[in-house]
Amino acid sequence: MATQELALKLQRRLRLEQESEAGQRPQQNGLDGENCGLRTEPARDGSRSRSRSRSWGRGRGRGLPASGEEPPAKELTANADSELKAQLNRRQSIHEGTARPRPTKVFKPFTEFPEFSRRQIKDMESLFRRYDSGKDGYIDLMELKLMMEKLGAPQTHLGLKNMIKEVDEDLDSKLSFREFLLIFRKAASGELEEDSGLMSLAKLSEINVAIEGVKGAKNFFEAKVHALALTSRFEAEIKAEQMARKQEEEERRQRRALFRERQATFSQ
Repeated sequence: MATQELALKLQRRLRLEQESEAGQRPQQNGLDGENCGLRTEPARDGSRSRSRSRSWGRGRGRGLPASGEEPPAKELTANADSELKAQLNRRQSIHEGTARPRPTKVFKPFTEFPEFSRRQIKDMESLFRRYDSGKDGYIDLMELKLMMEKLGAPQTHLGLKNMIKEVDEDLDSKLSFREFLLIFRKAASGELEEDSGLMSLAKLSEINVAIEGVKGAKNFFEAKVHALALTSRFEAEIKAEQMARKQEEEERRQRRALFRERQATFSQ
């Protein structure tokens, strides 16, 4: 009898505890015949209701996310996969030859700087390559500093930056070969100050740029005559270069023939 009374008291206490817990928070476990595991509860504002589901079986009580939600890690993985796929498609298109070539502007110094002769432009190019110690096609601040020191006109750090800034068209804080040629164009047209660093570079480089370009012509006919003279001069320079190359080839052939004759004489 005492055991039965104790069991009844325990069952009653357990039932009261369950009822008190049910009054404090909504029940999340249990089955509903209509919703099959979904229990609805009114929203806080009383305007709508929401449904909650708790997984049963292996995932019960583990706090697993709802089936419609996706963790952020999966979203990042999906984005990375799409970027990688685009890169692979681009590489495959390039390999197959179906990709669109990216437009590149070809710099033609003889066409863009007709006021200089071919010899002058080649001298400027050799000077540019001499001080392009990085061999990247640009003269940066440190290379320009070394260049001005070797030319005998050292500049301050601010002066070097101003030199680059005056002809830096693409704003990359370094000089390309085209921007390097702009220095001599401005020096020839009188656009540089006499005491500026760029004028010192143009004067000390031992490249004569004291010529009149097409801009110096007074009228259209003089400009035409000057343009024809430039064309004729370019043609003459090209022919002279071709003749010089032919002469070098002829001298090389003669040296080879003489070497073979001497070799045959010693072999006998």
